[in-house]
Amino acid sequence: IDDFFDIIDCILLFEMRRQMKEKIRQELKGIDIRFDEPLKDYTYTKVGGPVDYLAFPRNRYELVRMVEFANREGIEWMVLGNSSNIIVRDGGIRGFVIRMDKLNSVTVSGYTLEAEAGANLIETTGIALFHSLTGFEFASGIPGSVGGAVFMNAGAYGGEIAHILVSAQILTPAGYVVTLDNRELRFGYRSSILQENGAIVLSAKFALKPGNHLTIKQEMDRLTHLRQLKQPLEYPSCGSVFKRPLGHFAGQLIMEAGLKGYRIGGVEVSEKHAGFMVNVDNGTATDYEKLIAHVIETVKDHSGITLEREVRILGDQ
Repeated sequence: IDDFFDIIDCILLFEMRRQMKEKIRQELKGIDIRFDEPLKDYTYTKVGGPVDYLAFPRNRYELVRMVEFANREGIEWMVLGNSSNIIVRDGGIRGFVIRMDKLNSVTVSGYTLEAEAGANLIETTGIALFHSLTGFEFASGIPGSVGGAVFMNAGAYGGEIAHILVSAQILTPAGYVVTLDNRELRFGYRSSILQENGAIVLSAKFALKPGNHLTIKQEMDRLTHLRQLKQPLEYPSCGSVFKRPLGHFAGQLIMEAGLKGYRIGGVEVSEKHAGFMVNVDNGTATDYEKLIAHVIETVKDHSGITLEREVRILGDQ
């Protein structure tokens, strides 16, 4: 009897999903929406199960239409940037995942650079260089989008988004567009208020300074070279896995615990930089999670320090 009711439930669920797909096709006609799309094709880790509805809005109007539809239908939604510092679980994500790739314009007015959330961060620093504007060099090798960088207050080599951001236009979970200044975004180490309130970045303004084009380029080249020397860019990864513990370096603690090269499934602690975990042999999100848990436990036993994840883990098991 239980098996019979399970079959009925599956049939009903399948029919509900079919009807919702048809409703999405009708009410969100014209928006690029893909059904049951595997997210491993879009993440830097090359892992991640299917998402119910993967959307690529071309402008804010389409974005707001989607959010209003999802809220009205009680469907969960979220935004993923370039997916460079996340792990999507193998079970995938329910509801809408919105990619901002097509909202990617960058403009410069005087010493102010404004970029939409989907703009590639590295390319945005190149535009600052073209205009001989300094202040953005620290981000010249950080993969990801401008929206994701604001969301997590991305930083490297002594610089971070909070140092140069003036304000950001955001879309609230209720679908309203508001502007928050630097103070209102409550930046912290790899954190912002956006991680708490569920809002998403639409665009951001950055205050830069005039500089010498050659000097700026030399600094960007130097930082890019350092990144290539120290980081395992030749493999899929989720970027820096752990936040920097006060007074320590996560990679050094992991190395001292004897974990360099340690592997679970197809994912291993990088031999090049122990603060990274790389997908070397068709690893899964489960491999990543198990390895992260093992590293945290082993480092705690060895040094007494509890590492805190920087990478976000999303989706169903």
